[in-house]
Amino acid sequence: MKTVVKNMLKTVADLVVLPTNGAFNIRVNGSCVERHSTKNVQIIPKENGSGIDIHVKPGTKNEMVHIPVVVDASGFEDLVYNDFYIGEDADVVIIAGCGIHNDGAHLSQHDGIHTFHVGKRARVKYVEKHYGEGDGSGERVLNPVTEVYLDEDSYLEMETVQIEGVDSTNRITKGELKDRATFIVRERLMTSGTQRATTTFDVALNGVDASTNVVSRSVAKGQSFQEFISKIDGNRACVGHSECDAIIMDNACVKAVPELVANHVDASLIHEAAIGKIAGEQIIKLMTLGLTQEEAEAEIVNGFLK
Repeated sequence: MKTVVKNMLKTVADLVVLPTNGAFNIRVNGSCVERHSTKNVQIIPKENGSGIDIHVKPGTKNEMVHIPVVVDASGFEDLVYNDFYIGEDADVVIIAGCGIHNDGAHLSQHDGIHTFHVGKRARVKYVEKHYGEGDGSGERVLNPVTEVYLDEDSYLEMETVQIEGVDSTNRITKGELKDRATFIVRERLMTSGTQRATTTFDVALNGVDASTNVVSRSVAKGQSFQEFISKIDGNRACVGHSECDAIIMDNACVKAVPELVANHVDASLIHEAAIGKIAGEQIIKLMTLGLTQEEAEAEIVNGFLK
């Protein structure tokens, strides 16, 4: 693999070398360059080449699956459908992520649609990192869609990160939860320049004692624009919480649009939103320790997004 591809894989999937244990599928410019299945995790390409099916056997424990995507061809547009079938009582970690390197003048884009079917009592940690770079004038566009269907007593924790280099993104996450299922989402997002980012969460708590906790932390710099849309439907006795916490800098704009729908008397739903600039006393305190104003702001932003 080319050096630029290797560097992108390290950034979006923490892959320095190919895994010796665990299943993986590495996609570059729309084609699979490496794939490996294990006894408990089978990765099967779709017949039309549009993506992969990942089957995790019931009872699987302590397995890790890597499915990163890299686009380094200017003017290339990629669309992939990945479907995950997680067996009952399984416990797995899935590392996804997409990096775009664009040195040309044409738009490069990756749209990834990931659908999770999580069996009873199964647990999944899903990590998705997005990153863009390159010296060209062509845009770097990423549009991830994640759909989650959780069976009884199942658990999915999603960590999604986009901190640099993506000019435009429309991030959509949907969830449907059965009895006692739990869906946790932690988003970290940063935009700068004229970048635009829209994040939409739509979770239906259909089961008794189902719960979700969606937290987005973001920083908007320059003239960038961010929109955070969250909707939680409480259709049974359930607990739902969503939170948007944003730092706004320069001439940026951040918009938060919460929606809570309680369709049951015992649905407990909460939304919190806080948007504001960095407190002046925080900057002053760090400057007294020897940092410049720019260094102080960078330290505060980095700490906020951790």
